[in-house]
Amino acid sequence: MEVRREKEVAIEVDGVLRSVPERITVKEALWHIGYSITAGLPTEGALYAPCGVGACWDCAVQIDGEVRRACVTEAKEGMKIRTDLPKDWVPLRIVGPTGGLPVGGVGTPWEARKNARSEFLEICCLVAGCNFRCPQCHNWMITHMGKGQAYTPLEAATMLTKMRKELELDRFCLSGGEITINRPWLIQLLKELRRLNPEPETHLHISTNGSLLTRGYIDELIDAGLTDFGIDLKGLHIDTFMRITGLKNKDLAQRCKDNAWNAVDYIVHHYREKVFVGVGIPYNEELISLEEIQRIGRELHNIDPSIQTTAMAYFNGGYRSQILWPSLDEMKAVHRLLEETGLNTVQCFATEFIPPSEP
Repeated sequence: MEVRREKEVAIEVDGVLRSVPERITVKEALWHIGYSITAGLPTEGALYAPCGVGACWDCAVQIDGEVRRACVTEAKEGMKIRTDLPKDWVPLRIVGPTGGLPVGGVGTPWEARKNARSEFLEICCLVAGCNFRCPQCHNWMITHMGKGQAYTPLEAATMLTKMRKELELDRFCLSGGEITINRPWLIQLLKELRRLNPEPETHLHISTNGSLLTRGYIDELIDAGLTDFGIDLKGLHIDTFMRITGLKNKDLAQRCKDNAWNAVDYIVHHYREKVFVGVGIPYNEELISLEEIQRIGRELHNIDPSIQTTAMAYFNGGYRSQILWPSLDEMKAVHRLLEETGLNTVQCFATEFIPPSEP
């Protein structure tokens, strides 16, 4: 992040007067004077600014007594900035479309889909912001656009609960973007959803890239009421993972990939009787080979052959990719290949939904 400006402005940061180039954001100003900034993964002691467009509110700081987003707020003459947040600060996040989801997701158990009583399976909530830059992102208008209504966890939970009651459903799916950035917001949202929906049949489900799911975070999510994990494993080889996620730093990509794979293993072996975990595997011949798909299937079988595995057709989502949608025959071949690894429940999201084969 190189900054070359002739004119400067004076700002106060954590009580110290500093000079920074004009017409840069507060995030850039903090970096310029020596503060640590991270984007891919949170780091202790650093400002975490994963989305870069003001969508996730993870980079919030105090500016002239008001909590604002560092990544989209311009540093101006005389501005007073504090990098700590008020003790009574209630986290915010931009929430995109919400409503009934008819097909479910990676973390929706096949039995729930098979036994659905209505046209909808879950109440879906899409939040803005992501720590990946997947070129084929199909939710990019939500993920990478920082405009929209920001909600507190209680406001979002109240809205979603109202929809759930209207549609008479018992499942919530929280997705995005990447749902696990802005950890305080997500934890509070789950607690509010559980408080407003105390019925034992209520399921709280997240769909995530898994990159932030450390053991401590997983434990906290489950303690807050989460019941179902849907985790996308975007490759086994690091080159594949970087191609699919758009990450350029190999070390960062490796840590993100390892977190996702380790999360699946940890949930399966420590919470087998308490929560459900489903895994998503992307396919497009431009992004990943059938050989790697087969190896992923074998690795999952080694963890637990009962893991529900969903192959997903990746295609041009209108963002930065021109790849074509895989044909139905291609996806049927992927489906067969994964079943041949010994996995018990393999389904496929393609131009048509391909259900698991009967045992």
